[in-house]
Amino acid sequence: MQTAYDYLQQNATLIFNDIKRLVQAQSPSLNKEATDLCGETLQRIVFERLGVTAQVCQQQTLGDHLLFCVGDGPQVTSILGHFDTVWDIDEIPMLEKDGKLFGPGVLDMKAGLIQSIWAVRALMHNGGLAQHSIRFICPSDEELGSPSSRRWIEQSAIGSSRVLVAEPAVVNTHEAKIGRKGSGRFEVRITGSAAHAGNNPEEGISAVQEMAHQILYLHGLNAPEAGTTVNVGVAKGGSKINVVADEAVLGVDLRVTNTGEAARVEAAIKACKPHLAGAEVTVSGGISRPPMEPTPQNLALFHQAQQAAKRLGVRLEGKSVGGGSDGNFTSALGIATLDGLGATGQGIHARHEHIIIDDIPLRTALLAEIILGEKIAG
Repeated sequence: MQTAYDYLQQNATLIFNDIKRLVQAQSPSLNKEATDLCGETLQRIVFERLGVTAQVCQQQTLGDHLLFCVGDGPQVTSILGHFDTVWDIDEIPMLEKDGKLFGPGVLDMKAGLIQSIWAVRALMHNGGLAQHSIRFICPSDEELGSPSSRRWIEQSAIGSSRVLVAEPAVVNTHEAKIGRKGSGRFEVRITGSAAHAGNNPEEGISAVQEMAHQILYLHGLNAPEAGTTVNVGVAKGGSKINVVADEAVLGVDLRVTNTGEAARVEAAIKACKPHLAGAEVTVSGGISRPPMEPTPQNLALFHQAQQAAKRLGVRLEGKSVGGGSDGNFTSALGIATLDGLGATGQGIHARHEHIIIDDIPLRTALLAEIILGEKIAG
């Protein structure tokens, strides 16, 4: 009997061509027209390979989100993958060189999406989907922090026994991602009082001086031993060199490994108080992605994936990483979630972004084998 891996190896050229089709349909997150055209390309590929059409969740300003449902078996697996990218139109080219395919979003994460589609096609070809239902949950705004898709993702995933995230493997490896930091974004606005810096500086309240105090306070919240990082990445203040600044603003990034730290540090950031008499400090924002923690359900799914890899004759390791994904949302719902099951390569958000072409059939077969695994207990 032909295995899924055999089938995928025989169809490696078609899989590769589908990846190139999707990469060529460029999809900057903030360009609705282009992203929707990419979504149409994705819909055509899914229909050609799996014979199903999309349920379209229309958006006003960002790209439409797409849900594809395959099969009607009792075990429901959701496959999660976004099709927006960080790249503007024609910012970087697509090219094949030295066994690698370079291009905008090829690693993050269009190759993983195509691999997922072909994994399910391989199972359909072998009659392996009788007990399964597959949901492809494909948002268009992940690179923006999923502002319009979070609730839709959560609603779409409810009822799933597990979620497989087709984000790329850990860089330069085949490792899955068993943990991801949660993240938050905050804006700290500071109001002082303007005055002439030479004639009457004592009548002013420097928002820039207050900003310096706030930066020191915020960076003092860092707790590397707990995996917590606080970074003031943007600092703007003042208008002219000879004016005591009356306004300043800080952009703050927070990364945490667990929900306890998320609550503690979020509260501390929102508790910012002015140091200078008369200054005002206002904080907005909050946690945008909960952490994906190595819960018992998540680890059970990872161990199942290790068994799937073993059946293919390979070893699968897991690693926790700093960046977040939409899998953070489904993990926080208590649904078994495993990330990093997409393509291999390097250069996420970098101009040398690429995938390893020869790894495509094996990574695709791994997804197929994981789908065939046992149901994860909730």
